Amino acid sequence: MFNKLKQFRDLKNQAKTLQNALAQESVEYEKGGVKVVMNGNMEITELIISPKTAKEALPRLLTEVINETIKRAQKTMAKKVQEMGGLGKMSNFQ
Repeated sequence: MFNKLKQFRDLKNQAKTLQNALAQESVEYEKGGVKVVMNGNMEITELIISPKTAKEALPRLLTEVINETIKRAQKTMAKKVQEMGGLGKMSNFQ
């Protein structure tokens, strides 16, 4: 039982370490005068819209840029998780 508690504590510490490492990552994408920067916690940290961007194109551009930034962030985070040893070592908790 105490071994399971230690495994759980270790798992929790590994997850926290991974979360902190991912939070340090940053992904950005720009198109048509709209730029989005997102951190590893999938939070938008910066949104820049050029004054030259046509207002009628803004809803479409925002949707495209945000969705593409999310995709890129997911790929970057998956790569980072693999570099850190993956989730395999974390899934040994049984």
